[in-house]
Amino acid sequence: MPLTEPDRLFSSDPKLRKTARSLFESIEHTPILSPHGHCDPRWFADNARFPNPAELLVIPDHYVFRMLVSQGVSMADLGIPRADGGETEADPRKIWRLFAQNFHLFRGTPSALWLNHSFEHVFGLDIPLSVDTADICYDHIDDKLSQDAFRPRALFETFGIECLATTEGALDDLRAHLKIKDSGWSGRVITTYRPDAVVDPEFEGFSKNVETFGKITGEDTASWGGYLNAHRKRRAFFKDFGATASDHGHPTARTENLSTSDAETLFQKVLTGSHTADEADAFRGQILTEMAKMSLEDGLVLQIHSGSGRNHSQQVFDTHGRDKGFDIPTRTDYVGGLKPLLDAVGMEPDLTVLLFTLDETVYGRELAPLAGAYPSLKLGPPWWFFDSYEGIKRFREATTETCGFYNTAGFNDDTRAFCSIPARHDVARRSDCAYLASLVETGRLGMADAFDVAQDLAYGLAKAAYRL
Repeated sequence: MPLTEPDRLFSSDPKLRKTARSLFESIEHTPILSPHGHCDPRWFADNARFPNPAELLVIPDHYVFRMLVSQGVSMADLGIPRADGGETEADPRKIWRLFAQNFHLFRGTPSALWLNHSFEHVFGLDIPLSVDTADICYDHIDDKLSQDAFRPRALFETFGIECLATTEGALDDLRAHLKIKDSGWSGRVITTYRPDAVVDPEFEGFSKNVETFGKITGEDTASWGGYLNAHRKRRAFFKDFGATASDHGHPTARTENLSTSDAETLFQKVLTGSHTADEADAFRGQILTEMAKMSLEDGLVLQIHSGSGRNHSQQVFDTHGRDKGFDIPTRTDYVGGLKPLLDAVGMEPDLTVLLFTLDETVYGRELAPLAGAYPSLKLGPPWWFFDSYEGIKRFREATTETCGFYNTAGFNDDTRAFCSIPARHDVARRSDCAYLASLVETGRLGMADAFDVAQDLAYGLAKAAYRL
């Protein structure tokens, strides 16, 4: 029994469904570009088997465990590591059974689409996951994981991935990427420069991190000039391992373009911890403008992931650390926030700044008008909570008439869960084809153009935007 409907996400109207299906069939097997995400490069460096179904499909996926936590399941019982190294459930079968017992919670969600796609199309399961089938499904997947065809590199090739970008911090030695580079494997796994730990004064250990930053680069990071040079050196180092982009997960879209002396003064305040919360935000804003200027020098694409109140639960943050499913959308000002950066470099055609948001209210009011005017700006795809059929539909409806398709960057999956990559791209491609079908059937887009746009949304726009 199939777990996924062949015409899922297409309209029930026969004419729209036929058009969407035709468009989708033209791109269904297009190679996958995954230019932004959080997979672990050690998977591909070591190419060891994934340990078990729980560690592959439950523990790393914050879409999964946050839903279970919302219903009272503890992170410890799901095997989510503690920040202090304390005890959590270590039996993967128990974790899987708990997941299966609660799988009904995902009904109607993108996670259910992704997971059922993985179960059926990756692992060949033909029975629904439930409390009664938990052990059968576990054993089936675990048996597959013992086979060479299900090791990370083999799955990478099976999925049709042309390029996958991971995300590493500025202090990372990129040892895993070096191992991949030296292995002779032909799979393209590249890194992305994510300097949060040395640009966010509110990041734990910020001053110590900046000191380490100086030791790594041989620069005097106690001075503003030396600190900026350290970034230039690390960006060059990351480029040696394939990086084509930097990424910045700032809580706001605020930017600044201070004079050198004012920037130096602000830097000294954040370095000594004598700053206010507003000054911390101003410093992050100054860094975005500095990164944009550096992008003009070295060609890295600048990604800004704003609009997220990160690590909202202090209890979860204290117990389990960062990035444990408690990022919450916040109101975000892009028009005012980005103006200093755009006044400085916004008209530069050789600069690419990709804007992401968790504030859907700004799609039509701010983001599309900005990207539809400034040559440096493009819109990243719907992200986090809006990486879904409805989210993609709302995004296209709110932005296309103002900035078109070609001021957007196609799709990226932004995932930590490796097996969800083909599933997420499947959902995105189907969602886009459903939208394009509506344009065709209402006379707003010719069929030949729709085939071109479908290919661009699935592949061409991401390749161009990320300079792949």
